[in-house]
Amino acid sequence: MRELVRTNDAVLISAIEALLNGAHIEHMVVDQNMSVLEGSIGIFPRRILVGDDQIQAARRLLQDAGFGNELRPHID
Repeated sequence: MRELVRTNDAVLISAIEALLNGAHIEHMVVDQNMSVLEGSIGIFPRRILVGDDQIQAARRLLQDAGFGNELRPHID
């Protein structure tokens, strides 16, 4: 799994998840339960992870949808 996006913005996470689901790209959102530690104030970012075999398709999808500036740097 590779990190696609890291953000504190719950609306952005929902929008990206909708795009990935619509494109049938398997993903997982991690660090959602950090709110227990932070007191639900949203200081810890959540990460969206995508499988190695689908990372390029996911990056292209987000770029085409206008979310290119939200992508984590591409690391091989």
